[in-house]
Amino acid sequence: MVVTDSLSSDRGTILRVRGPLEFKCHLASTDARLMLKVISRTFETLQSQVKSESCVLTVCDSPVIIWPNKGVFITPEEITPNAPCEDILKWMQSDEQDPAGMRSAKKKSKKSSAASVINLRLMMEATKTGPLSAPILSRTVQKSHFLSTSFPVDCVVRTSVNETIKDAFERLLKALTHQLCEMEKVTLQHMNGTTLLVPEPLHFLLPDPKGLVTVVYPAGVPDSQLEEQRKELHQQFELPDDRPYFRRANTYHFPNEPYKDGHLRNPHLVLTHPTLDNGKVYLVQGTYSYHHYMQDHMNDNGWGCAYRSLQTICSWFQQQGYVERAVPPHKEIQQALVDVGDKKGSFVGSRQWIGSIEVQAVLNQLLGVTSRIMFVSQGSELASKGRELANHFLTEGTPIMIGGGVLAHTILGVAWSETSGQIRYLILDPHYTGAEDLQVVTDKGWCGWKGADFWDQTAYYNLCLPLRPKVF
Repeated sequence: MVVTDSLSSDRGTILRVRGPLEFKCHLASTDARLMLKVISRTFETLQSQVKSESCVLTVCDSPVIIWPNKGVFITPEEITPNAPCEDILKWMQSDEQDPAGMRSAKKKSKKSSAASVINLRLMMEATKTGPLSAPILSRTVQKSHFLSTSFPVDCVVRTSVNETIKDAFERLLKALTHQLCEMEKVTLQHMNGTTLLVPEPLHFLLPDPKGLVTVVYPAGVPDSQLEEQRKELHQQFELPDDRPYFRRANTYHFPNEPYKDGHLRNPHLVLTHPTLDNGKVYLVQGTYSYHHYMQDHMNDNGWGCAYRSLQTICSWFQQQGYVERAVPPHKEIQQALVDVGDKKGSFVGSRQWIGSIEVQAVLNQLLGVTSRIMFVSQGSELASKGRELANHFLTEGTPIMIGGGVLAHTILGVAWSETSGQIRYLILDPHYTGAEDLQVVTDKGWCGWKGADFWDQTAYYNLCLPLRPKVF
């Protein structure tokens, strides 16, 4: 488990190469020292393959093929080694593409500030040019162990502005070679007899200016058994030890990869912050999923808004690495309330509403998360809670569930002026019933900034403010 590379964080072009490397070796002896030598020699062979002229990198969704160790030979010939690395993007498939395979310069969405990712496949040429030699067959009879597996290479580098293809791919090959060295260390460290644990490269985005780093973990070893390694990483990068940064749930999600569950993540990031006199913006920290009416084949229109707000909160704790359990469905939420004695058994499967107090109980029962409840006797008083809400997002950074009357919402942040008292609320609305369309969600205000008049001025409200556990 070692850091293999470090990148600045938020903009530019990322080169990401992935592919299996076949790891095969004969262990003629069960002597531990000899086995380690054989495995190390096998890793040296893999490094030689990566440095050889047989190494080929193909750009996904494009006709571009690159031989990085042949003077950076590239096809098509229109691409030269001294061209800017970003030129490769023009050859990647898109909706607007000419017959030659080169795409037109599409105008990027005004709501996309993510880095461009060039995905590459690592391959090895199976044949070489030159005269053919006759095969030679030999037979050796001996007892030995044959180890055969595939190691999942996953290496990234970020290109600088106007960096050439030649320079960028030279850095990529160095990073790839270094990753193999770290994979060797993890393999040897966790070897048990003749059993190997496959080394698993994972990427984590740390707070600026540290950026994106890669760590190699042994696959199959749970996070609970990697606490010492994480502690070393926290010390190395001078990170606080009261929150996770290197659990598997913290793994960086590349901007061009869809989420398997289909839910939107962090829709608020595309919004423009409101401007207040001497105001500051305080936002949720980390990643959450947007849960709303009618998702997951569940018709809860008209009664499930608090359930959906709770699911958004649960997704935050799961995606920050505090818990491993999946986001609970409605019935599991209802059963939890029965288990704590808050509801009768007939509550499970019903369409009864829940409120902030029930949300607090479920978070504690299912996730072991404690929460603070804020009571507001009428909506007009919420405007005076700017300091408390700002402090919550500054110190805890969790989404807040707010319930009043028959409605529930999720508060993701506030813009607040200490001098004037002006306040705006960043609201995620669980009453949305449409598709997972970021443009619709943000343009129609289902995720957006709201003024104090958003709340019913005469209704009372309860707010559930979850507290993050002090773990790493």
